[in-house]
Amino acid sequence: MLNIKAITIDLDDTLWDIEPVIQAAEAELWDWLSLNYPRIAKIYNQQEIVNLRADVANKHPEKAFDYRFMRRLILREIFKRADYPEEYAEDAFTVFDIARNNVKLYDGAQETLELLSADYKLIAITNGNADLNKIGLRHLFDDVVTAVDVGFAKPDKRIFQEAIKRSKVDVHEIVHVGDNPEADIVGAASAGLVTVWMNSQQIEWPEKYQKPDKTIMSISELCGLLIPRIN
Repeated sequence: MLNIKAITIDLDDTLWDIEPVIQAAEAELWDWLSLNYPRIAKIYNQQEIVNLRADVANKHPEKAFDYRFMRRLILREIFKRADYPEEYAEDAFTVFDIARNNVKLYDGAQETLELLSADYKLIAITNGNADLNKIGLRHLFDDVVTAVDVGFAKPDKRIFQEAIKRSKVDVHEIVHVGDNPEADIVGAASAGLVTVWMNSQQIEWPEKYQKPDKTIMSISELCGLLIPRIN
């Protein structure tokens, strides 16, 4: 893959496994709520909170990809119904947010980013709410493009076009790396980017979609694809 000058990279499930992180963060939040605001635990169980989350999402479809907004709104509603001041919900959000950003990087992920950042522009593109400053990776990225900031979520090509604009390089000189066939690969291809599918789960490619330009099983394989420029 010659003539690549910039790399856009998805975060959740591309640099770390997000499901165990969210599960741990939800559990930590629930334990904290039960200890500090016991009326919440008496009124709700975790399934009821899931149902409330769905109800809030249905009422605010325009905010569906703004996970921070949605969680704050849900927590405020929970506190209000339990007859606690709504503003206390911000402390609960902080508990969740700290745990949500306590991620375990895939093997070789940090070393790969450090190596590539020396020779390429790295731009994160995410629909999620990972905070690279809290995770400790922000210094390796030239920019971060989020669905919340741009107003469009992957696979909408406009979020990729924003990253292209910020990169200040030609679209054909950018490769996008991500795990989701539709959100990452189809979306990036629609914006004209070279695509690399991060298939850490070793699943079959969905035949209804055009195949990615390259496929890797681990993030460290990305260096092998780009070695001609590194050397």
